[in-house]
Amino acid sequence: MSGRPPAEDIANSAGATDRTPVDDADVCIVGAGPAGALVADRLADAGHEVVVLEAGPRFDFDDRLARQEKAIRPTYSRPDVWDSDPERDAHSNSGEWFYPLNHARARGVGGSTLHWQGMVMRLHEADFNSASERGVGTDWPIDYSDLRPYYLAAERAIGVAGGDNPFAPPREEPRPMPAFEPSYSDSLFAEACDELEIAMHPVPNARNSEVYDGRSGCVGYGTCQPVCPSGAKYDGTVHIESAEEKGVTVIDRAAVQRLEHDADRITAATYATPEGEHRQEADTFVIAAGGVETPRLLLLSESEQYPEGLANSSGRVGQFFMDHLFAGMGGTLDEPTRQNHVGFLTSETHQFYDDADDEFAPFKLEFFNYAGPSPVEMALTGDDWGDDLLKRLQDGYGTHIAMGGLVEQLPREDSYIGLDESTTDNHGNPVPDVHWNVGDRALRTIERANEIQRSVLEELGVEIEWTAGPDSTGPAYHHMGTTRMSDDPADGVVDADCRTHDLDNCWIASSSVFPTSGAMNPTLTIAALALRVADTVDEAL
Repeated sequence: MSGRPPAEDIANSAGATDRTPVDDADVCIVGAGPAGALVADRLADAGHEVVVLEAGPRFDFDDRLARQEKAIRPTYSRPDVWDSDPERDAHSNSGEWFYPLNHARARGVGGSTLHWQGMVMRLHEADFNSASERGVGTDWPIDYSDLRPYYLAAERAIGVAGGDNPFAPPREEPRPMPAFEPSYSDSLFAEACDELEIAMHPVPNARNSEVYDGRSGCVGYGTCQPVCPSGAKYDGTVHIESAEEKGVTVIDRAAVQRLEHDADRITAATYATPEGEHRQEADTFVIAAGGVETPRLLLLSESEQYPEGLANSSGRVGQFFMDHLFAGMGGTLDEPTRQNHVGFLTSETHQFYDDADDEFAPFKLEFFNYAGPSPVEMALTGDDWGDDLLKRLQDGYGTHIAMGGLVEQLPREDSYIGLDESTTDNHGNPVPDVHWNVGDRALRTIERANEIQRSVLEELGVEIEWTAGPDSTGPAYHHMGTTRMSDDPADGVVDADCRTHDLDNCWIASSSVFPTSGAMNPTLTIAALALRVADTVDEAL
């Protein structure tokens, strides 16, 4: 039973939205991305009164075609597609490496899954035991077997299409949907990989290869990043809407300013809305605001009991900020490649992943389906028209080809999220300071990945025109590690159940709890941990 009147009774004649607190809430969730959405939906199934506070707006699904129009026009940057706000999203960089945080930031109901590509791999077994297996990093307080049933549940919940991968960890049953067929450019790569004895296998995708859970199968818009107009690609709004149908209250434009607390419990979340500031009380709190905003909120909630930030008696809040490093290479081929015919990956290889040790990190390699500009990009970025434009498209389009890859970054104390007291956001709070540093092991591994990429492209006869190597790498925008999981309260922020060591009624559902990053896209692990958090919260209630 909802703790507030029905929506039709609280909307006034002007259509105003009610953003006031919910009475008698069992659980308050901060963040309406995929983690918060899954926790809310699962706790609603268990019969709990749940409220979700989301700092960003609620986007209308019917506007996605208009957002796609923005996405394909060069005058709009990627953040523009989801209404970025320079003041609200301000941040600083104080590390050795510049971190372009806002390039892949989406603030709103659905979170980062609004604009993600949608690849969903499980971490390998050794990723949970990096110190023991590889001699570097740290071990998680849980292992693959602990998360294995939740991986399966997450794949069913979000809908995953995929096939056999001989290098992946053991699984219980096939994924819910069959894999997408290999693209045309995959067939070109396959010839070279056969010669080099490199195994290609399908990419597990959180997009429907057929109708699933009432959502369309993929219709091939090709603008997966940053917007899927059909809804075939999963995003967090799927479970937000499901949770709302079960009685969960979701309040958008509700930026949590601080968490009120005593020595061992959170008592309320203070949040600002366009209409004013409010205070949401609850028995239990789940912080699901991502790898940057989660530590920022804890640091902003400092007090006499926690002078260095809430839940930070260890001093580890914000520390060990990690991301995946990109390794890539591409060029042109003297034959058609059908570039951009598919807007997502259909083939990859994990063949070299478990060779990782203290010298080289785990990495995976990707075979791009979207190398080079699309015809729309070419047409909109040139000054020629008519026959001249046609000739430029005929001469310059359709022969690009490329490979990518992700490389693990180890946790480092000197890589962290802090606060920049000299710069404030639209609510007057210090903005996040990204202090990103990268170690030599990751850079050596990028070189190794580039060597394999070069061998494949040269075998294929590609004229290599660009390389993303150690000197030109960048992040994959996978924020991890800033409230990490640990058995020892002095070494992390949350325990093996993702409950904070310091606070009895606070859990964190986020990639921020990852002790190490592996080299797999993190969202499936985020989803699995979120479902596990929901179960532990349910038991605690």
